[in-house]
Amino acid sequence: MLHTLITSPFKSDFNAMLRMLAKGDEVLLLQDGVLAALEGSQALEMLRLAPISLYVLQDDVMARGLSAQISASATAVSYTEFVALTVKQTQQMAW
Repeated sequence: MLHTLITSPFKSDFNAMLRMLAKGDEVLLLQDGVLAALEGSQALEMLRLAPISLYVLQDDVMARGLSAQISASATAVSYTEFVALTVKQTQQMAW
């Protein structure tokens, strides 16, 4: 399943999303959701413990001036790669 987080982990039900994650799921952080990939953040540490692949939309990271602060454990993707993730994962959940 592809989970997309578009709001800040501080303004969403982040814990509910974490409970829903299963082995092999993918999480794509978009818009203010990219804040969950900030190096040293509690949100990132919780995502690292989950059995998932973690992605951030590069354009949203750059728009927020966070390129230097995003963890290397989150793979930056383009819009084209975002579309490829949606094609690969037919089940999706937006948070």
